[in-house]
Amino acid sequence: MTAPRPELGSTVVAAGISTNYLHAGSGDPVVLLHGSGPGVTAYANWRLTIPVLSQQLAVYAPDLVGFGFTERPDGVDYSMDTWVGQVVGFLDALGLGKVALVGNSFGGALALRVAARHPDRVSRLVLMGSVGVPFEITDGLDRVWGYEPSLESMRELLGIFAHSRELVTDELAQVRYEASIQPGFQESFSAMFPAPRQRWVDAMVTPDDEIARLPQPTLVVHGREDQVIPLSNALHLLDVVPDVRLHVFGRCGHWTQIEHAAAFSRLVLDFLTE
Repeated sequence: MTAPRPELGSTVVAAGISTNYLHAGSGDPVVLLHGSGPGVTAYANWRLTIPVLSQQLAVYAPDLVGFGFTERPDGVDYSMDTWVGQVVGFLDALGLGKVALVGNSFGGALALRVAARHPDRVSRLVLMGSVGVPFEITDGLDRVWGYEPSLESMRELLGIFAHSRELVTDELAQVRYEASIQPGFQESFSAMFPAPRQRWVDAMVTPDDEIARLPQPTLVVHGREDQVIPLSNALHLLDVVPDVRLHVFGRCGHWTQIEHAAAFSRLVLDFLTE
């Protein structure tokens, strides 16, 4: 008997893309948008967050096109317009009029863009280790987007993502490496962010004047020791977003939702239900 795969959930067609997503709980809706690491899925990104948020909220976590177990249509343009269209199409397909968005890293840039361009669809915003404002690409992000599959390369990336060495185990490296080489995963990943990679950082920027008009209450979360996305991004958002609060975790890298799972989940749940 084959063991169930927790990363496989339900499927819905969003903006013409057959989209794999996880769903748990009931109540006000929140959509979790994952980051852009190699082999990432909604499950890998949010497996520790979903059980907490779903105690009081209806939680949805899609695999964005190019990632996870969502369809990879031939000739798809991996761009912010495509991903924004998929997210809005996802809301439409599920009949979700207005939702809270929680975005991690690349998913933060996407959440920010959706909130700015479709403010009537977003009630609250959580941006964690977020892209979406101007910054010079870090060596860490350049190495993440330039990943070439090997067990050693994956172990090195895990060391960049996590501040705690205890998280960087042989078992996790093996699991994430195997995830990165599933059929179609590396092909789409390598097509998304070819060098020079600063242009992809720039393409994800939402202009300050649009951010300054955000009506949504916004929580910005960042790890102080983040080597992938600089803490200065969070401080920039603190300066520009009108209704904003900032929480910085010390002894924390880019994986706030994993390194400080319980505290992060409680922080987000309290913010979304206040």
